[in-house]
Amino acid sequence: MWYFIKVKIFWETPFFTPPESSLRKDRTMFKSFFRTNKDWASLFARLSLGIVMLPHGLQKVAGSFGGSGFEATLNHFTANLGIPMVAAVLVILAESLGAIGLIIGFCTRLCALGIALVMTGAIVMVHWQHGFFMNWFGKQSGEGFEYHILAIGLALVLIIRGGGALSIDRGIAES
Repeated sequence: MWYFIKVKIFWETPFFTPPESSLRKDRTMFKSFFRTNKDWASLFARLSLGIVMLPHGLQKVAGSFGGSGFEATLNHFTANLGIPMVAAVLVILAESLGAIGLIIGFCTRLCALGIALVMTGAIVMVHWQHGFFMNWFGKQSGEGFEYHILAIGLALVLIIRGGGALSIDRGIAES
C-alpha cells in the first residue's frame, strides 16, 4: 500500500506528468484558446472591429479604397517609419487577414491581439503627436488617436471574451 501511495505521489508531481494527462492538458489548452459563449455582444464587437479594419487592410494588401498596395505600403513602413520588414508584414496581415478572421470568428483572440498591437503602434509612432481628436475640420497637421482607442477597446473585449455567438471558435471549442 505504501508503495502505491509513493508511486501515486510521484506521478502527480509537476516534474512528471503521465502522457495521457499531457495530451488531455494540450487539448484543454487548445480548446481554451477558442473557448467562448453564445455572447451576442462579442459578436457585435467582433463584426464591428472586423468590418472597420478590413478596408484598411485591403488598402495595404490590394490597393483598394485608394490605398497604395502591398509593395508601396511595405516600402513606406520600412523606409519612412523604420519598421523592420517582418513587423511591417505582420501589421499588414493583422489588418487584412486578422479582420477577416474577426468577421468569421476564427482565432478571434489572436486576430484581436494583432489589431490591438497595430493600433498601439500607430498611436505611438504616428498619431500621438497630433493629439487626441481626429482631424474633422482640417485644422490639425494629422489625425489624432481617438479612433485607435476605440479599436483597442473592442479588441480587448474580444481578447477577454472570445468571438461569441456564430463564431468558428465556438464550434472548435465545443467539438
